[in-house]
Amino acid sequence: MGSSIKLKKELLARVKKVAEAGGYSSPEEFIEHVLEKEMAKLEDAQSDAEIVRKLKGLGYID
Repeated sequence: MGSSIKLKKELLARVKKVAEAGGYSSPEEFIEHVLEKEMAKLEDAQSDAEIVRKLKGLGYID
């Protein structure tokens, strides 16, 4: 692993529960899967403005 990310205790507990129920080998594997899936929705953008538009459309920013 190249870096680490800190999560709030409550969120980490939810991640662990979902990862285990989903059959992931670890919470990290689940998080990587979710991030890869969501990043794929943004990577075809042609500009920063298009990325912002897509993030708004996905509900990640206002």
